[in-house]
Amino acid sequence: MPADLLNGIDHYERNRSRFIAEAVRHELKRRRRLELQRSLDTPHPDSLATAGLGLQSWAKSLPRADGDLLDPTAGVAVRWSADQGWQEPAA
Repeated sequence: MPADLLNGIDHYERNRSRFIAEAVRHELKRRRRLELQRSLDTPHPDSLATAGLGLQSWAKSLPRADGDLLDPTAGVAVRWSADQGWQEPAA
């Protein structure tokens, strides 16, 4: 690791390992958020097909043993629009 980075770490933290671990955790969290945002902005075609079926239909297609995995009445209804992304339907 370059000496200037080590000096910078040492200026703020005595325990370099802890500082580096915290920085890596922060960066991984940031990248996961970016990946999620990218996924929400441009969903996979299979996700769009599943969304087109509707949650109720999809839930009914699950094996009987998996029927309690979700509550279709929970959450907020959304629809995908290629030009606007995920949107709540107009009331």
